[in-house]
Amino acid sequence: MALAGVSLQLALSTWLLLSGLNLNSDRYDRQLQALADFTRFERGIGREVLTSRAGLSRNYDALVKAVRDYEAALQGLRESAASDPEENAAVERLAARAGRHEKLIEQFKSSNALLENSFAYFGMFGARLSSSEDQPLATGFSALAAAMLQLTLNTSSSAAGEVQSRLDGLERLHASPEEAASVRAVIAHGKLLLDVLPAVDSILKLLVAEASNREQDTVHALIIKRQLAARAAARQNRLLQYLTSLLLLGGLVYFGRSLRARAKALRRRAAFEHVIANISMRFIDTRHVDLPTHVESALEALAGCIGADRAYFAWQAPTTCHAYQWTREGVSREESWPERALGLARWLEAGEDAIIYIRKVRPSHSYDAMSQLDEAGVRGWLCIKPLIEQQQDAILGFDAVQVATLSDWAEIVLFRLAFDAIRNAVRRVSLEREMERLYARLQQARRMETIGTFASGIAHNFNNIVGAILGYVELAGPGTAPGSRSATSLNEIRRAGERARELVGQILSFGRRSGGRQELVRIEVLVAETTGLLAASLPSHAKLAVIQSVKTATVLGDPAQLQQVIINLCNNAAQALEKPGLIKLCVAKREIIRPLRIGRTDLGTGRFTVISVTDPGHGMDDATLEQIFEPFFTTRAEGTGLGLATVREIVERHGGAVEVQTAPGTGARFDVWLPCGGSIDPPKARQPPPLAFRGDGETILVLEVDRRRLLHDEELLAALGYEPVGFTELTAAEAACRAARQRFDAALVCHVPGGSSLGLAAVLHQAVPDLPIILASPSTHEFAAHVWAASGIAEMVHHPLLSSELAVALARCLGATSSIG
Repeated sequence: MALAGVSLQLALSTWLLLSGLNLNSDRYDRQLQALADFTRFERGIGREVLTSRAGLSRNYDALVKAVRDYEAALQGLRESAASDPEENAAVERLAARAGRHEKLIEQFKSSNALLENSFAYFGMFGARLSSSEDQPLATGFSALAAAMLQLTLNTSSSAAGEVQSRLDGLERLHASPEEAASVRAVIAHGKLLLDVLPAVDSILKLLVAEASNREQDTVHALIIKRQLAARAAARQNRLLQYLTSLLLLGGLVYFGRSLRARAKALRRRAAFEHVIANISMRFIDTRHVDLPTHVESALEALAGCIGADRAYFAWQAPTTCHAYQWTREGVSREESWPERALGLARWLEAGEDAIIYIRKVRPSHSYDAMSQLDEAGVRGWLCIKPLIEQQQDAILGFDAVQVATLSDWAEIVLFRLAFDAIRNAVRRVSLEREMERLYARLQQARRMETIGTFASGIAHNFNNIVGAILGYVELAGPGTAPGSRSATSLNEIRRAGERARELVGQILSFGRRSGGRQELVRIEVLVAETTGLLAASLPSHAKLAVIQSVKTATVLGDPAQLQQVIINLCNNAAQALEKPGLIKLCVAKREIIRPLRIGRTDLGTGRFTVISVTDPGHGMDDATLEQIFEPFFTTRAEGTGLGLATVREIVERHGGAVEVQTAPGTGARFDVWLPCGGSIDPPKARQPPPLAFRGDGETILVLEVDRRRLLHDEELLAALGYEPVGFTELTAAEAACRAARQRFDAALVCHVPGGSSLGLAAVLHQAVPDLPIILASPSTHEFAAHVWAASGIAEMVHHPLLSSELAVALARCLGATSSIG
């Protein structure tokens, strides 16, 4: 009601004020000024016309400008006349006269331009005739020039007749051929001037006749009449203005109070915007080490703007929840509250601005959000969430703890700016950290790849030497008496060679980047098999205890590589024992409901099988822990430094992660996380292969590029009961196959260092498609099954050759069923 009364008073006062101010006086002043300008420009046009006619003006720029100003003044008169019919009629009469005036000016410009042009040519050609040696011709032109000058001053018929007579006389004179052209030009332009000069003077007379002030006087009288009437009305309204001003006095007091409150709010908003600006400037180029300090400082400044006792910024990272907090001195700090507040904000409804503002918490029942806030000691709560519904991963919160409520402020929406500034800074720093981490991983991967390639190259060469040693041991074994000193020495040589082969296998596994064959593996079966192997290899002071909290656990992977992981971890645990102790091998299942960081790897959600190996050894400090997975890093003089490096490589290739928990003097625990696979049927009991197989004189083609190794392989095949036929060149072997396709019962293609043994097998397969081919390679995981089939490979054995493995492969290829008895 009060607002309506104030509005009415303001409307009345405004009407009276406008009426008393006589706003039309400005319009009348503009009309008078426009009329004066119109008259001035009209006189200026006349002056410019006379100047041009007298030849004193070089161009019409001044005349054109005067005409433009003339039209602008006329347009100003039309606009200021507004809707007064009488004024409009008088202005239109004036406009009609101005239109006629402008048409005459255009005619004058055209005729005068032609006149000046003809005068120029008349003077140019006349100058030639004046200097002519022909006296009659020079005299005739001088008389013509005098008559033309008289015509410019007086365009009467007598003056025109005199010019015509002089032109006729000049035309009758005989001029020389050189001056005839000048005579014709002078006569032509003289006749043109005779016609144009009278026409130009006629236009000037009409312009003078049109220049009358009658229409201007009529318009001027109407403007003065309207102006006097407006001044009289303005005087009558001044009295009413005085009375109305008294009524407005009360309104001014009211509005003064309102303006004061508004000014206070504006100052508060300006101070808050200054805080936001300082926060934004502080976050520019912030380093990650300085981010916590800057965020806490920003939270303190923001909390002061709303009177909060506690402020925090919490966000959900891929694996955990992080938060920056500030609390007022004397207020308890709850580390878990920001994470709880983040969860609470997700299901609380907010407005369109995604802001939850609870100035005072009033719980209604024990299950609502207000009760949760009250239990946390929050008396007032402000929470800013992301605007995008799908990205509810961060909040900016303010709590009133000691005070009863938060400050009442209508500009709460400005806190959105602070939320965006802090969130963007946190995101930027997180991205920078992630970039640094990925770059470090990239550098590590490149270093590991270089080391792996280097180690694999050495291992392949060393493998050939070890294979030769084991091969000759196989050949020498049947020639020694069991239990003799030679047999004992050969066994020791074989045992040392097998240990060397295991070391080569570790190096090759570390350097290999292939994933091996993938199949569903039952962890309990794998642990049982591995336990049997460890029982014979672990030192006597180390005891192994297997604890399985699940009956069945299945993963997708390479069983040989996964077995190597368990063996390496258990051997590492045994080597860490300085006195008799118990190594625990535990198998459990874990389900991750949200992303979790294990070691250096971020694992997604899902079910995982966790294989843990725990030892009560001396443990490790932080410096050692940072390097244990580096290749060739070891704390033991007899260690290779490849065990744990191989473990992490294998586990990460299987999509898992490795975590280490240790401290000096407390032992160590290695947890291997592997993604669970599907279920499989219980494995059938494995039938152990026969110990050895003998041939029956079958002919075996042997392709080996090294002649010394070829002789060794031929001796090995002959000892197994086969007839070997060796070749060192592919062309010779292919020719022998094509010459007698039924000559060979099988083919053995050996490893080619730096070449492609698979290509050699493919050529032989093309020559004799039905010939079974055995491929000897340092690694049996290098080729996929479909590549074997395409090259005609029936079996694969390790290279260098072992007699037992080769005997079984040949027996399977040739279908031999009788074992050596």
